Amino acid sequence: MRNRTAYVAGGAIGALVVLAGLVFTFLVPVPWVVALAAQFDTSLFSAALRLSVPIAFAALGGIFAEKSGVINIGLEGLLIASAFTSIAVAWGLAGSVGPTTAAWAGFIAAILASTLLAGLFAVVTIRYEADQIIAGLAVWLVALGLAPFASQIVWNSVNSPAVPTLNNWVVPGLVEVPVLGPAVFDSNPTVYLMLLAVPASWFVLNRTAFGRWVRASGENPKALDTAGVNVSRIRYASVLLSGVFSGVGGAGLALGQVGQFIGSGQTMVSGRGWIGITAYLMGNYNPIGAFLSSFLFAGLNALQFRVQQISELNISPSLVQMVPFVAVIVVLALVGKTRLPDAAGDHYESGDD
Repeated sequence: MRNRTAYVAGGAIGALVVLAGLVFTFLVPVPWVVALAAQFDTSLFSAALRLSVPIAFAALGGIFAEKSGVINIGLEGLLIASAFTSIAVAWGLAGSVGPTTAAWAGFIAAILASTLLAGLFAVVTIRYEADQIIAGLAVWLVALGLAPFASQIVWNSVNSPAVPTLNNWVVPGLVEVPVLGPAVFDSNPTVYLMLLAVPASWFVLNRTAFGRWVRASGENPKALDTAGVNVSRIRYASVLLSGVFSGVGGAGLALGQVGQFIGSGQTMVSGRGWIGITAYLMGNYNPIGAFLSSFLFAGLNALQFRVQQISELNISPSLVQMVPFVAVIVVLALVGKTRLPDAAGDHYESGDD
């Protein structure tokens, strides 16, 4: 039944794409078509990969937490905390250890900060059985307020100065491969980490004992407990993993793309954690599906930036900026129902606790 649903959803998406193509071809003026077609090049693919990093890592972290039965909607807050920490540490060390070492120190510090905050969330929700949704919102709100406040103290501004960033890694030989070579093999280190983390997460969840325990913890914790596996430890480990992944995502955004912390408004993270949640729901808790969803949104986001620069189109920028979000809603509607783990959001208390 699931395969049949997937085929129907895939067919519906394909039909929609064909229909959109036909409408686009016959109704859109030729100069518009030519101008838009010129935007699809290697640099757009490269930008989509780069923009996918914080979304995909947040999604991977959310998958592990929720698969274990803990709904972690504080991913946005974890991204904010790690982004700020990475910039603060890189800025503080840049004058003493050199730019490259400072950037990597900021990267590691970001993971530690995000993991620490996730650990606090885990204690509150698993040990003290606080409501997971409220606790997740608290993580987001605390990070949203604390990071700009700390930025104001450190730099006397909610925005930091520019700091050393992570340099691109070029893979000799492979970078010469047409189309994919320059887009993939001349990238920031966090892009390579993302491309490794996605299949590794799928393998861990589906082919290892730990992955089976995580899934059992979210589906039937009593059965897992009866089998002699400590449910709380599995949930702690999974939530901490969400902190590690979000830390990489936040550092990837700060040190791999922006090069400074921006604390105004919704901060530089600007909803990427929430989009990560949407991505893994679109992917139905499959790391590969979550990555493809992240890539779809990031690609449309990269495209809308370019579309705004095309003078021939003369479309309102506000309308163009809506395209990625509308596309995500349409795909969500077509993909069908996402099945949450049966015990997601439920507390579990073992007799051994």
